[in-house]
This record gives sequence, C-alpha cells and structure tokens, in this order.
Amino acid sequence: MDWLAQATARQGELIDDLQQLIRIESVLNEQEATAQQPFGKGPNEALHWLLARGEAQGMTVKNIDEMAGHIEMGHGDELVGILCHVDVVPAGDESTWTYPPFEGVIEDGKLFGRGAIDDKGPTMAAWLAMKMIKDANIPLNKRVRMIIGTDEESGFRCVDRYFATEELPSIGFAPDADFPLINAEKGIADLLFTSQAEGKEQIITFKAGHRTNMVPELATAQVHHLQHSEQAYHQFLQDQALTGTVETKDGVTTFTLKGKSAHAMEPHNGINAAIKLAEFLHPYMQEPASRNFTSFMVTAFGKDCYGTALGLAYEDEASGHTTLNPGIIHFAHNKAEIQVSMRYSVTYPFAERLAGAQAKIHALSFAFDIVSNSPPHYVEADAPLVKTLERIYRKYSGDQTTPLLSTGGGTYARAMAEKGENVACVAYGMLFPGEPDVMHQADEFVVIDNVIKAAAIYAEAIVALATN
Repeated sequence: MDWLAQATARQGELIDDLQQLIRIESVLNEQEATAQQPFGKGPNEALHWLLARGEAQGMTVKNIDEMAGHIEMGHGDELVGILCHVDVVPAGDESTWTYPPFEGVIEDGKLFGRGAIDDKGPTMAAWLAMKMIKDANIPLNKRVRMIIGTDEESGFRCVDRYFATEELPSIGFAPDADFPLINAEKGIADLLFTSQAEGKEQIITFKAGHRTNMVPELATAQVHHLQHSEQAYHQFLQDQALTGTVETKDGVTTFTLKGKSAHAMEPHNGINAAIKLAEFLHPYMQEPASRNFTSFMVTAFGKDCYGTALGLAYEDEASGHTTLNPGIIHFAHNKAEIQVSMRYSVTYPFAERLAGAQAKIHALSFAFDIVSNSPPHYVEADAPLVKTLERIYRKYSGDQTTPLLSTGGGTYARAMAEKGENVACVAYGMLFPGEPDVMHQADEFVVIDNVIKAAAIYAEAIVALATN
C-alpha cells in the first residue's frame, strides 16, 4: 500500500481535523476542575471531541473517568498502543505570537498553533493513519488502540488512572517526540528549593513561570528602596539584548523582564527571565533574605543549565547532559520557593549525586526536597520494536544517517513501560531531523508536508506491529 499517496489525497481532512482540535484551548485549569472535567473544561472538551470521531468511524471507544480514553480497532488477543495527548501548555504572553495560538492559521506551508507539534499534530497524523487502515480493510491480527491523555503536560495523572484499570498494551509507540525514534528518555525529577530568613524585606515579591516543564519567559519583581536603578536597568536590558520595563512609585520599584520560552528538556534553547532579572538585582540586594535568594539564583543556575555549581552535572553517551530548569520561582515575605525540573541522564547515579549536593545547597542557605522522580526509560537499539520502526521511518524519509535519539522530555512511552514487564514502547516522531524544535514556544507550528508524511509512516508502522 502506498500510504504516502493515501495520506496526501486526504490532506484536507487531516488539516481540518487538526485546526478544529487546536481551536480547543485544552490547557489545565485547576480552578475549573470537577469530577466531570478533572483537569478543566478545555482538556475535557478535547477528549470528547476525539472520542466522538472514533464513534463516528465505527470504532470502539471508552472514556475513563473523564481523564483519559481510547479508540480501538482490529481483532486479536494482543494489543498495540498508540499513546497520544490532547492537552497543551499555556500559550504564555500572546503578544509574542505572530498568529493567534488557538486558531490554526496556515502560512507558508506551516500550520501555527499551540499543540501543532506537541501533541495535536502528531495525534491527528496517527488518527488519519488508523482511519486509512480501516478504510483500506487491511487485515490485522492484533487490536490497535489509540490511548488519549489529557494531563500529559502536568504530571501524567491521566495515564496513571488509565493504566490502573485498563488493559496494558504489549507493544506500542508515542508520537510525541522526534524521528527517527527515541529509545532513551532521561529521568525526570521535580526538585523544590526553599529558603526562609528573618529581617527587613527588600524584595517584596518576585514571580516567574507557570510550569516546571517550561523555561519562564516573563519575570516580575517589586523591590523596596532601590534608588536610581532605572537607568542601570535599561542599560542592562540593552547589553543583554532583552526587553522589559521599570517603574518607581511610592518608594517601590517594579521590574519586568521578558526572556524566551522553551521546553524544560532543552533549557539552553530559552532565556530564563527569572535568572536574568536576579542577575540584575543581585548587586543591589542588602537584606539577607533577598540577597540569599538572588545569590542562589545566580550561583546555582546562572552559569549553565547543567547543575555544575551544585555538583549535579553528569552526562553519558546514551542520553547526553543532565539539565536543570528553574521553572516556577516565587519570593515573598522573605521566603523563597524555586521549583526545578531536572532531566537526568540514563546512567545517572541519582541517589549518590543528590546526597552529595546537600552540602553545596546548604552552604547557599537553601534546602531542597525531591517532590517526584520518574526513572529513565531505555530500549536497546537492536530490540525488534526499535528495528521495525526505524526501518519504516528510513523508507519514507530517505534519511539513512540520523542516529537513534535520546531526550530529556518525558513521554507516555515511559509511563506504559513502567506498568509491566516485557512491555516495549518508544517515542516515535513526529519532529523530523533538521526542523526547529518549537514545542512550548511562541509561534509553535507543524510543517504540513511533514504531518502528511508522518501519517504515512504511522500507517505502515501500525500495520507492521499489528500483523506480526
């Protein structure tokens, strides 16, 4: 079957579906959370939208407590899983977008919108693949199930609930990363750094970030008794090629600074606004709590994103550098809280390194706790699943040289593999080599030709996995 010709012929259908899904603002909203919409209105609406399309195609659908669901086709005792998510991270400052983040505007062969590449575009490519297989009456001797999550960007509560009661696939892939495929996912730990000190307040408030898995693009601070800082701040912004504002009223100076958002798995691709603002403020800080806070931000995170200053740096051949992203930063009433997403290498000696960092962190007048920890996920390069998916990617892409990849991102592949023995799952596309990685950034987009090609790759992959 020429799946690329089939997908190309159905391009209009795929793009229309993707635009409809992007127009659903499926961002976590805890304030709207109820039993009927546990992660808020948007994620729940996106789940229902996709399940309804499964019903319309005559496939089997199931809603799992409004947190997750699945669409299933085929017959057989074994189950192949395609693990997707329809929730997205916040758009951030919409003024930084060229196109509205929740419209799906098409320009120059690209479709723009939050979720276009993470993960609504890949999800719609996999959905078209399932429809093409069904419409072509391809005989399958395994069932194929698209598992749909609604809380991937905020903790995987959706698939934790799903796998607590539902059948576990024996094999599968998550179309939520890069091609050729990712067979090494770094460990992900959320760390909380805290400090409390007595004395006069100098920094009244300091705030940055919404999610630990995003580099904060905006930081704000209100500071007492910071005379004659406006000119110096403007010069700092100019020297750093950044933008921001400063205003003094009634003895309080308010600063804002705009950085650049990026995914926490690649913090070097962003500009952390909190770190930059702390760098400017630090020389002006005289009171102990405020000075300790800015000193820690600059010392721990200002030099690099690898945790070198804290003794946490490490890299290996399988997955590269360990990285740290201070994603949510809050200081008020002389209390600092810094939430950090740590993406650590596959062979990282986690307990040893974290224990060893205690002294360095305490020396900086901070304490830390491990809030959560998801171990690394690794599948050998010669595993049958890996070899099958790699062969199909290379057939359709013509790319014979790009090696298998590692990532600091966490996908549902690790969530599925953690639930049972002899379970094989990897992240499989759909960002092609050489494409800019715009996940979690303003003007996120997907290349239309590539989403069509991905649909063809997924169709052949599903048939291969579900007939052998």
